[in-house]
Amino acid sequence: MSEVRGDAAEAFIHLRGVRKVYRTGAREHLAISDASFDVMPGELVSLVGPSGCGKSTLLKILSGLHPHDGGEVRIGSVATPFDPARDIGMVFQQPLLLKWRRILDNVLLPAEILGLPMAAARERARELLALVGLAGSEDKYPYELSGGMQQRAAIARALVHDPKLVLMDEPFGALDALTREKMNLELLRIWRESGKTIVFVTHGISEAVFLGTRVVVLTAGPARMADNFRIELPYPRTLDMKTQEAFGVYTRRIYALLGMA
Repeated sequence: MSEVRGDAAEAFIHLRGVRKVYRTGAREHLAISDASFDVMPGELVSLVGPSGCGKSTLLKILSGLHPHDGGEVRIGSVATPFDPARDIGMVFQQPLLLKWRRILDNVLLPAEILGLPMAAARERARELLALVGLAGSEDKYPYELSGGMQQRAAIARALVHDPKLVLMDEPFGALDALTREKMNLELLRIWRESGKTIVFVTHGISEAVFLGTRVVVLTAGPARMADNFRIELPYPRTLDMKTQEAFGVYTRRIYALLGMA
């Protein structure tokens, strides 16, 4: 059985009938027509769909960067107020490290912006760099690290202020295939050790199944939810699972939903 952590009584993220329209003058573009799903505390939920279907737009709505034009979006609860600036960590397709700052200082950037106590933040940053396998790289500059190592630093940066939610927008899309698979394994390890709730956007069907406790499938834009199902594969997950029939059942299900089967 797959491991889904958290209290099943209350969703951490709740979306119902979410709609998003972009307007340019008199022209309107419907990006999301109907998105409805829940994310439980401690889940790693994959959002998968074709390029341009609205996955990144949905992530921007969750992050508070874009407003939604209809439906309901709730993160957290009345008992535990949610502050997007404090409670969200973001990881993008590119690491977006500041080239003139050493790796440790890059990781510390959210703590500086939020005005957190720097002594404690520096200690946490070092612990996170060790967690992502970059112990000893604190004083290096981004150009001294490989693409995969830079993305590890970006993950550490997203965690340094101890957010409740981590949003990841195709973070491994620019990596070569072998590095991407290694980073998938690393992300699962980091997720299990950190206990964070993660929403992971990808257009990789195999990646979505391999990572997710659940997969939300979005159709071609304007996005609407085609399916939302649990991945009943055990943890820890291993790459040889991709050759197993149970894994293939899930990938074929997604292919069919996207009209590719």
